Order: sequence, then structure tokens, then C-alpha cells
Amino acid sequence: MSMIEAAKRAREASIQLAAMSAESKNQALEAIMTAIMERRDEIKSANKVDIENSKKEQVSEPILKRLKFDEHKAEDVCAGIKSLIGLTDPVGKVQLQTELDDDLVLTRIAWPIGVIGVIFESRPDALVQISTLCLKSGNAVLLKGGSEAKETNRILFEIIEEASVKAGMPQGWIALMESREDVNSILAMDQYIDLLVPRGSNAFVQYIMKNTNIPVIGHADGICHTFVDESAKIEMAVELVVDSKTQYVVVCNALETLLVHENIAKDFLPVLQEALKEKGVTIKGCERTRNIIACEAASEEDWKTEYLDYILSIKIVSGLEEAIAHINTYSSGHTDTIITEDGVNTKIFMNLVDSANVFHNASTRFSDGFRYGFGAEVGVSTSKIHARGPVGLEGLMIYKYQLEGKGQIVADYASGKKSFKHRQII
Repeated sequence: MSMIEAAKRAREASIQLAAMSAESKNQALEAIMTAIMERRDEIKSANKVDIENSKKEQVSEPILKRLKFDEHKAEDVCAGIKSLIGLTDPVGKVQLQTELDDDLVLTRIAWPIGVIGVIFESRPDALVQISTLCLKSGNAVLLKGGSEAKETNRILFEIIEEASVKAGMPQGWIALMESREDVNSILAMDQYIDLLVPRGSNAFVQYIMKNTNIPVIGHADGICHTFVDESAKIEMAVELVVDSKTQYVVVCNALETLLVHENIAKDFLPVLQEALKEKGVTIKGCERTRNIIACEAASEEDWKTEYLDYILSIKIVSGLEEAIAHINTYSSGHTDTIITEDGVNTKIFMNLVDSANVFHNASTRFSDGFRYGFGAEVGVSTSKIHARGPVGLEGLMIYKYQLEGKGQIVADYASGKKSFKHRQII
């Protein structure tokens, strides 16, 4: 099937899917979850081929980690689907209702965007998260995965399409594109695709954003910061920094730059260094950091770098104001955290740091759709449009206005014969 045919079918299917009942969609999700677990050996075999091929091509270790789809990943994606099933169906939710006049009622309801195009690299589990979120939210989806995950993506797509269509979802609601040429085809399909979500490297996302007329949500980098304030509890701060940096290093919500208040640096940094050494983390520090602990020198470029590796840059700052200024200069607007016992500083930080996710005394790794209770996410948006942060069900919705009347005409209101009441109902 050609790309244009797939897009046309997705457009037609999106209209049917938007009107599907919550019960029908949940039954399809149950069928997908069951099929994934029943066929997990096939998925693992396909994934083994992808990993072996990627090793032959000498792809980087971070990509290999993202590529892996084992028993644990199968259980994780199924947990995400189960969580989605338990969420309230967002389609048709009344957001606003106004009585314009007697028997003339305007209602705004949440409604699916339509056709979502998602272009992603490396992570086959993203295919499952994205497609099931789109199904639950009533959106059709066109998927373009990276060639390094070709075999895994193919079997996952086959499982999801087969299970969902058997459960009553419309044919064509999901399609998988595999060739590189398909990317440019997708970018030109503003007639059929309503929203693009790119997931990949900075250069990749920037390319997508600059070469399409289709609205795009996503993030180019995940340069996340933690600021350890002078009142921070050292033991807690060490634990939070280690978790933020090392719990899973190849993801966009992993910590990349640590800012430390000068008044706590001498007590905190040696303890942190020992904890990071156990995890194999390389530290790059500013001059003041290197006066306290032995580490590599950090350059200007390090403050702009998303390592996705066991590397952490550290800068000592004079206080809250300098920390916020640094974050708002170098952060990618993804996730930034303050560790402090000072309530005033917490409020200032939370209000003035201009990021999609701003935390207090919590690991940056909490910045995730599943952990937020969204079921999963199609991606993380650092844009300032309708969706920001982890994009779950609500981020895949827009709305429509419905007006119920009894033969009213505008001429009566224009002439002054009648007047609007505009009484708010909801």
C-alpha cells in the first residue's frame, strides 16, 4: 500500500474511530494486551534480529539500550495498556455549556484531533504506547519507526492491527511506514495528517519541524537540571541526583546538569562523588567544582549537551537567582528540579523556571506519562501550544462546539427583537 493510500484510509477511519464507544475501545485494548503477551516470544525473536543487525552496524550503546524489547518491556507496555483501560474516556467530555437564550444551548466537548503522524527512532515500545493512546483517544495513527527496529516494529504493528480490527476497530486506523522516503511523504501530507509527533535526536526533530506545514509537538532535547539549594538535606539530595542521572540514562528525562549552591558544595559534592562513582558516572565540573573534587573540566558546550550516558556536568552557583538564570538559558524546557527545605525558594523556583515540568524534592525521572497517570505518552512536548509536558490522552484531544436550538434565527437578535442571555450552565 502506498503512503497516500494509507493516509486516506487513516482519514476515513479516524471519523469512525472518533464515534466508537468507550467499551468498544477498551475491548480492543484488552485484545491487544492479550495478544502481546501470547506472542511475546515472536516479539523477542524479532527484537534479537534487530539488536544483532545494529551491533554489526556498530550503533551506539544508548541506541542499543533503547532498542531492547525483552520480557520486562512486554510487561511494562501491557501495564501501560491496563492503565489506559482504567482511564475515563476523554471523547465527548463536556468542557463548557452555555444557554445563549431560551432553548438555544451551546456545548463544547472534547474531540479527537483526527490523524496523528508519529515518527520515532530506536524504541519499539514507543510504538505500543503511541498506538494504544491514539486508539483510546479516538485518533487514527500513521507510524514511522527507525530502521534499526524494523523487525520488532513490524511484529508489534501486526499484533496491534490484527487484534484491534478483530475487536471491531475500523480497518486502516493504524498504519506502519518503513522506508526513509516515507518520512518526506508524511511531511507533505497536511491534507490528511492533523498533527505530527517526532521522537528522536535533536537534529531529527529539528528537521521535522523545519520541513512540514503540519503542526508539530515534541521536544528537540532533554537537557534536564537539578539545583541543590543550601538548605537541602544532603542524604536526600544524593539519592535524588543518583536516581535522576542513573536510573535509566538514555531517556530524555535523565539529569544532565547539576547546579549546587556554593554554601553546601563542600559538604555535598564529595559525598555525591562517591555515590556516582559506584554507578560509573563521569563528572565534568566547573572550576569551583574541581577545587572541591577531582573531575574533568566542563566547557560551555557541556551546559548545552544531552549526554544520554553516564556523564554529569556540575556547576557551583551563588544562589537561587543564578541557578534559575542558568536553567532558563540552557534548559531545553523539559524537566528541572529544586532540592531544598526552603518554602520561599521552592515557590520562586517553581514559578520562574520556564519548563514544561518543574519539580521540588523529586527525581527528574518522574516526568513521564505513565508515572503521571496518563496511561502512557506519545511523547513529551516542550512547545507552548495546547499540549505541554508528557502528552497523554488529553494532549491528543481538541474540541468541537455543538449548538442545540429550536428554529432560532440570527436576524431576530440583530434587529433587537431578541437578546442573548449567555447563562453559564457548566
